[in-house]
Amino acid sequence: MIPCMDWNQRCAVIIPCFNEALHLGRVVEKARQHLATVIVVDDGSTDATVETARRSGAMVLSLPKNSGKGIALRHGWQQARQLGCNWALMLDGDGQHDAQEIPNFFKQAEQSGAALIVGNRMQNPEAMPVIRRWVNRWMSRRISHLTGAELPDSQCGFRLARLDTLLALSLHGNRFEIESAMLTSFLAAGEKVEFVPVRCIYEREASKINPLTDTFRWLRWRLTQRAALRACSTIRVP
Repeated sequence: MIPCMDWNQRCAVIIPCFNEALHLGRVVEKARQHLATVIVVDDGSTDATVETARRSGAMVLSLPKNSGKGIALRHGWQQARQLGCNWALMLDGDGQHDAQEIPNFFKQAEQSGAALIVGNRMQNPEAMPVIRRWVNRWMSRRISHLTGAELPDSQCGFRLARLDTLLALSLHGNRFEIESAMLTSFLAAGEKVEFVPVRCIYEREASKINPLTDTFRWLRWRLTQRAALRACSTIRVP
């Protein structure tokens, strides 16, 4: 258990974005109701993402080209640390995460003392497209088997992490596999990971995840992690 802290001063919101002008303004405005510092990392967008973020009151970091969610998040973490923050609250800019649930992450962190709190959409996943639901459950089972821990929603990007731990870890994954890499790395370092229920929000826009290339990239990442974690006593690798 950690003592109650001034989250508004010690935590920054990190929103990695690629062409999210449609929903981003609303996401930033809701996030700013809970935390003063909102950092939008523009991952080479070609729409009005940057202008929307600034107009909504976010600090903007712009990458010159699309480099992947993992790269964008790393830039955001570094910026938050330079601003003196101890924690990073991550959520997506496409409106799939309800920023009104941010205080639930703080409460869970204070009660559990965990260094990583992850949103769990799978308690009520009916709003999630069937294919996404199946893939998420399959990946979560594979990561759970790899780590020996029960991880109900390994792919949710809505999460809270302690920055000193996050920046000290060697995370392998530059794109969507960063979510899985974060989980295995925290657990391999002996850090506590907890989950908190969150809403599952999906609208009509197409997902940024490519079902072929991103699944292949994830499988390649898992093979690499499987080999790398064999030497770690805190991870059970069958």
